[in-house]
Amino acid sequence: MNAQNEQIQKIKKTAVEVITNPSGFFQNMAVSGGYADPLIFLAAMGIVSGIIQAVLSIVGVGSNVSFFMALASVLLVPILVAIFSFISAGIFFVIWKLMGSSQSYEAAYRCVAYAAAISPLMTLIGIIPYLGAVIGMAWMMFLMVIATQAVHKLESQKTWIVFGIVFGFFILLNLNSQYVARKAQKEMKRYNLQMKQVEEMTPEEAGKAMGEFFKGLNKGAQE
Repeated sequence: MNAQNEQIQKIKKTAVEVITNPSGFFQNMAVSGGYADPLIFLAAMGIVSGIIQAVLSIVGVGSNVSFFMALASVLLVPILVAIFSFISAGIFFVIWKLMGSSQSYEAAYRCVAYAAAISPLMTLIGIIPYLGAVIGMAWMMFLMVIATQAVHKLESQKTWIVFGIVFGFFILLNLNSQYVARKAQKEMKRYNLQMKQVEEMTPEEAGKAMGEFFKGLNKGAQE
């Protein structure tokens, strides 16, 4: 039990330091020592993010999912985060290498894993349509810039330009996906409303109403 408490306190201390003093954290971060500690930290942040996402869903804020799907996210989020962390670290490792870094993939993974300290807060901020994604991505970009300067010892101006382009692309991608998802959700609500109305119509009226709905749906998809 003491070992578990120590681990929890260590994770909490690390998260607070990354959020409040990222420059100091990345300057003192060990660039080697194995993947266990950063992976455990990352999984812990995923669990906290999953819990926050589940609570928000249950109270009707954020994603509109069922109770069981909300609870399942507590397990799914940390697993997905752990899997994609290795992919993300690989992408950043290539970027840092192209920029002239001499650090290893493990150092890149540690930068990515510990930057996940902000993921629970990003989950909360994410409930703000569009703006939340921009704020979250901008914060992550700031951490990656700090890590680039402190760990990889790369030039400040070049770092801001490169990561400005990279995260600008991710922000546009995220905003577009949010737009598509919200549009689909709006159409689904409209569909459910029309289905209720169809139940009260004659067969001829129902056929005409369904035809108009799918015509509008097809028009919206082509825009």
